[in-house]
Amino acid sequence: MREKIEYSLVKLFLWLAKITPKSFIYAMMKGLTLLVYHLDKKRRHITRTNLSRAFPEKTPEEIEALSKKVYTELSITISEILLMFTGQFNIDEAVKNLDEAKEKLQKIVQNSPNGVIVMTAHFSNWELAAHFLAKNGLPMLAIGRTGNNKLIDQNITIPFRNKYGNRATSKDNAMLSMAKTLKKGDAVGLLIDQKAGSQNSVKVDFFGIAAETTLSVAMLKLKFNPTVIPIFIARQSDGMYEMIIHEPIDYVAEEIEDKEKKLEGMTLKYNQAIEEVIRKYPAQWFWMHNRWRI
Repeated sequence: MREKIEYSLVKLFLWLAKITPKSFIYAMMKGLTLLVYHLDKKRRHITRTNLSRAFPEKTPEEIEALSKKVYTELSITISEILLMFTGQFNIDEAVKNLDEAKEKLQKIVQNSPNGVIVMTAHFSNWELAAHFLAKNGLPMLAIGRTGNNKLIDQNITIPFRNKYGNRATSKDNAMLSMAKTLKKGDAVGLLIDQKAGSQNSVKVDFFGIAAETTLSVAMLKLKFNPTVIPIFIARQSDGMYEMIIHEPIDYVAEEIEDKEKKLEGMTLKYNQAIEEVIRKYPAQWFWMHNRWRI
């Protein structure tokens, strides 16, 4: 019964969003996220502490201002995901370097006979990035957490994520699904910036602090030799986006004989790629996540 009520409420909310002016949605979400910032002491503390650890050179006043900006940027992401749900957001028109990005994606597909691992993070509008990639020639098997409400998950969330050819799948048996996908020469998408469980993970440096990080990318790279490519989408000052498509990370730690140390060295490289883009756009990462287990 509870699931049905929640599902009906979400459908009603999406219908209301469809007939609501865009400017009101942005303003409402900004107000709500800043309200959460002030009311949710635990998340506010995590956000500030994470930022202080990552940027020890910043003053408390700078950390406070940046933490509020993190929530404001998140409000824009939520607003635009909502607009994407309701068909009111043009994906291609939002990307400033559209032609360049499409050309790079085409080359990736053409030069990746062993499949592709798109390595990314909860950065800026990551749902927009996934939609853009699929719409422009790089559909992926996207690994994610199964929602608590099956009706919402099966009838709203998964169809939304699969809209342009991506295939959303749960973390259960993810390695097997990814292996099958790469064997076919297809693409897998992984967000590796959140704390990992103790299984198939290792503590490696992230912003100068040891962070539990999944070994999945490194393990798949060693076994199947796919193209591992960091891809992010960054919001610009004018509200548009830049697709950041790095060069593939081919590093397989050949100088290290021990397999566990080899996987650790490779995973460190992946964390460094994520850290690089976050440092450039610090307000656009999901700092309210307990990455370092505060």
